[in-house]
Amino acid sequence: MDQPLSLGAIARASGAALLATRALTPAQIRVLRSIADCRTEAMGGHRDQCDRCAYEHTFWNSCRDRHCPGCGAEARESWLAKRREEVLDVPYFHVVFTIPERLNALVLHAPEILYAILLRAAGQALIDVAESKRRVHIGVLTVLHTWGQTLVFHPHVHCVVPGGGFSFDGRRWVRIPTGTFLLAVKVLSRRFRTLVKNAIAEAYDDGSLEIPPQIARDRTALDLLLACASKTDWHSYVKPPFGGPEQVLAYLAAYTHRVAISNQRIIAFDGERVTFRYRDYHDGNAPKSMELPAVELLRRFLLHVVPARFTRIRYYGFLANRDRSANIEKARALIASARTLSPRAPAPDPRLCPQCRQGTMRTRAKIDPQRRRTWFDSS
Repeated sequence: MDQPLSLGAIARASGAALLATRALTPAQIRVLRSIADCRTEAMGGHRDQCDRCAYEHTFWNSCRDRHCPGCGAEARESWLAKRREEVLDVPYFHVVFTIPERLNALVLHAPEILYAILLRAAGQALIDVAESKRRVHIGVLTVLHTWGQTLVFHPHVHCVVPGGGFSFDGRRWVRIPTGTFLLAVKVLSRRFRTLVKNAIAEAYDDGSLEIPPQIARDRTALDLLLACASKTDWHSYVKPPFGGPEQVLAYLAAYTHRVAISNQRIIAFDGERVTFRYRDYHDGNAPKSMELPAVELLRRFLLHVVPARFTRIRYYGFLANRDRSANIEKARALIASARTLSPRAPAPDPRLCPQCRQGTMRTRAKIDPQRRRTWFDSS
């Protein structure tokens, strides 16, 4: 059964019009097709029956694409379970790094290279400034987001940082006072800017970054672009610390596996135009609504398709993958905290009968994918 207020329904209704007016990359077409097919006959499914009340229901398979607003819950829960084993009993800070809008065209042209540069520069900026200003070696979790509330292209990096780290000799845990911000914002912004600029120039010099003529025709033009970008505000900011590990886990649950727009934000779709909720950061985070043509909504959404196999969540400092487990164990010993986290509420049983709420839904028959000729097909 079609759900009219979902991104999938919008893709099925307006995907053909989008392809007729816009050239999409193969990756964008794959994502659009997955979302359009998700939980429909095109994916196949299974017929289940309750072993108690005999209630029957057909379940269509999900696409499991990481961009799909209807999927990802299982992956998120699995990831959070691992983070729950790693969280430290210290305050955590939230830091955000952004880049000037004039660099957006460059990011869109070479997303895999530029996204990696942004994540690495954000993590390294925090590590460098913490070592030079507070004499402490910290750990950083970084998350790439590319959208604003209205789905415009707005690449930025969210960072979650434990409120402390190791002394340079590794023998002490150095706490960062909770009554202060983590690090000076202007210093962080300048260091991040320098790291991004240098990494872009190095990628161009070693041939890994090709820049189209409309952006920069040679190294001199690239230097001019970066110089102009340096004159604008990069808008990094540091928030006050979270209350503790429970709060940081709640934050991670909301941010790490988020997509550009959730189905819950879509409030109306008449077949041609979509109305959705957003928060206006320029007006005190006030809740508002916006109406867009469905084709424009899909175009904006597809700006945020990340390259295949690209890792949006990365770790730096003492949280880097290679030594994370050992460093966390060492940090806990130095912090000398015996505090344990309360158990996470169990996820609802997906096999519980929705009718009697007592029986278990058992698969009686599988249904093969019923792929019809669609506007995705080239022949």
